[in-house]
Amino acid sequence: MSRLTDVLVGRGLVAPETLARAQAAHERNGRGLVQTLLDDGTVSEQAMLATLAEQAGMPFVDLDAEPVDPETANLLPDYVCRRHTILPIGHDGDTVLIATADPGNVLALDDAKALLAVSVSPVLATPTALRNAISRYLRSDTEIAGIAHSLGAAAAGDELDLSRVGDSVAADSPVVRYVDLLVRQAISDRASDIHIEPTEHDVRVRYRIDGVLHETQRAPRQISGGVISRVKILADVDIAEKRKPQDGRMSVVHDGKKVDLRVATLPTVWGEKVVMRILDNSTTSLDVRDLALLDENFEKYHAAYSKPYGMILVTGPTGSGKSTTLYATINAVSRPEINVITVEDPVEYRLPGINQVQVNPKAGLTFASALRAILRSDPDVVLLGEVRDHETAQIAIESALTGHLVLSTLHTNDAPSAVTRLVEMGIEPYLVGSALDCVVAQRLARRLCERCRAPHTPTREELRAARYPGSDDDPIPELYRPVGCVACSGTGYRGRVALHEVMPVTEEIEWLAADRASAGTIARTALSQGMVTLHVDGWRKAASGVTSVEEILRVIA
Repeated sequence: MSRLTDVLVGRGLVAPETLARAQAAHERNGRGLVQTLLDDGTVSEQAMLATLAEQAGMPFVDLDAEPVDPETANLLPDYVCRRHTILPIGHDGDTVLIATADPGNVLALDDAKALLAVSVSPVLATPTALRNAISRYLRSDTEIAGIAHSLGAAAAGDELDLSRVGDSVAADSPVVRYVDLLVRQAISDRASDIHIEPTEHDVRVRYRIDGVLHETQRAPRQISGGVISRVKILADVDIAEKRKPQDGRMSVVHDGKKVDLRVATLPTVWGEKVVMRILDNSTTSLDVRDLALLDENFEKYHAAYSKPYGMILVTGPTGSGKSTTLYATINAVSRPEINVITVEDPVEYRLPGINQVQVNPKAGLTFASALRAILRSDPDVVLLGEVRDHETAQIAIESALTGHLVLSTLHTNDAPSAVTRLVEMGIEPYLVGSALDCVVAQRLARRLCERCRAPHTPTREELRAARYPGSDDDPIPELYRPVGCVACSGTGYRGRVALHEVMPVTEEIEWLAADRASAGTIARTALSQGMVTLHVDGWRKAASGVTSVEEILRVIA
């Protein structure tokens, strides 16, 4: 390892003082020195791997492109692979090939050799590809199904003691293990939501991945009560209350990181349904540039949130990324010299340096009452979770007019409709035009997998059917279509990208608002002033290979 670190320092990839800090961290956390340097962002994966391959004389494997035999991958226990970030990927005679991002981590290779009782040989892989492969191949589906089957058999024979479901002493209880595996597998699969749904004959478990629900498990109906009781206890809600919806929150530790989940229960005809929203804390550190705004849209939006006062609305359906956009905007405007206060229901992400208020209607703390209270706390920027009624809208509008920057969300299908929606809520039209500074409508489309997307040249008929925004005289654009590979689990998509429609409220639109003009009239004026619609924004991103036309048509009417 000393030879490798000498080369890293000699090539200027790592400064000597940085290396000393990484070595100290390596001794504290027990992780390999290379992994510590990568985790800290000290050196890029490409530069590190080039140096490692050269110094170690090791073969390199691209785990995002080459499939791994599942039986070989399961030769080592799950916890060992995750702890050391290693994975058995094949055989070379009697030797097991172990993929690793840190060949200098002798402890990991020794553990693998001791457990396998055969010789092992390290093969180099990037840390990102290795973690993705571990999530793909070391799945818990078989164990989850086995636990569900045994629980169902025990419940049928009256052997299941539900009284101990939430007992911390019974940490090895099958119900506890079942819920734990469901949550951990969902996090590994990059799911945003977990749905546990009792039906007439069984319990269905679905994960929402990249905005689309995928059924992952079917379990015997007898285990429904035990599983839901366990979740309710973890979420700290009333386990005995089954007649009304409840909301709670829970946390788990996954791969050494704390992950928060928002839990909601809903009584149905077949029992209580539970939805767990997995909160991605990386959202709290997003930059506005990370939102994939087109350059012209970014300039318009940046001009709006750079002002010290005015109202900015982000519109779209539930799950369209509105909160993410608002949090990124808060990150952009937040500074030690200004006072930022939010009113949310619920507070999903904790933001450092921000005063966040949780709405509590039972205690009389509604959006309107909280907003009135925080205006007496000398705020500079106010983030309002949602404009829901006339009273909240009125206070928000007045706040924007009295020198505050107000950020909020509204449920409309496009940006121009936000103006008419506020008027329909009973706000005076002249106030809407004066206070509103910018409206952003958005949707989330699945992002094409960069490893397997395939170029596709559509016909004129296909373009017309897909409502291509250009004319028949324009050259036919080269698009991309999903294929499916190991990296994207055969779906052809990995991750999501936002589509935007940014409408600054100009003087002309302000006059239209004061005249109670329709949303269509406002839209035509905004288009004449250069507004890019959601549909056109989607087509531009499809033409650049970010997403597919099918996705654009799926999320935009």
